[in-house]
Amino acid sequence: MNSAHYFSQAAQSWDQDPMKLARADAVASAIAQAVPLQTQMAAMEFGCGTGLLSFALAKQLGSILLVDNSSGMLAVLEEKIAAQQIKHMQFAERDLTQEDLPERQFDLIYSMMTFHHIADTAQILSTLTGLLSQPGFLCIADLDAEDGSFHGADFDGHKGFDRDGLRKLAERAGLSNIRFETVFTIHKNKDMGQGEFPVFLMVAEKD
Repeated sequence: MNSAHYFSQAAQSWDQDPMKLARADAVASAIAQAVPLQTQMAAMEFGCGTGLLSFALAKQLGSILLVDNSSGMLAVLEEKIAAQQIKHMQFAERDLTQEDLPERQFDLIYSMMTFHHIADTAQILSTLTGLLSQPGFLCIADLDAEDGSFHGADFDGHKGFDRDGLRKLAERAGLSNIRFETVFTIHKNKDMGQGEFPVFLMVAEKD
């Protein structure tokens, strides 16, 4: 099953998982502490899913474009935006590894638990950096390098990320002032018992 199909299948129950809610709140809090958010900022979320992270940041930003390639996730997102009558959120069904956005610039781009599904990390970093204004901020939350037990043997994405390796790719994409912090830990059952999987936040700037 490809990832877009999996996430479409999982969309209806996604927001019912307390861990996912807590993770989004933790990442949003860390972004708010690391980036000088302003209510006139234009922001984009890459791999938005049902929009948990953007809803947590919504009151601190001006406009938000939420991008995902899962129609099921975006259907849930559309219902949430309508139910809460949020006027400054829009969404687009796009695969940014293969499609371009209409020419726009964003003051802030953020992504949570999406990068490990993207085969070419260097390419997506370059794409997102190209969408940033100057100055602009890129915030990536994802798994630290792990042994593959987070997803299991059938997963064909990245087994998390080595921070130094990701830093070098971000620098090559034209980003600077790159910093990392651990912002959340996922507790998950694995074959040999309970596993702990730290989630980092990388903050980088285009200046």
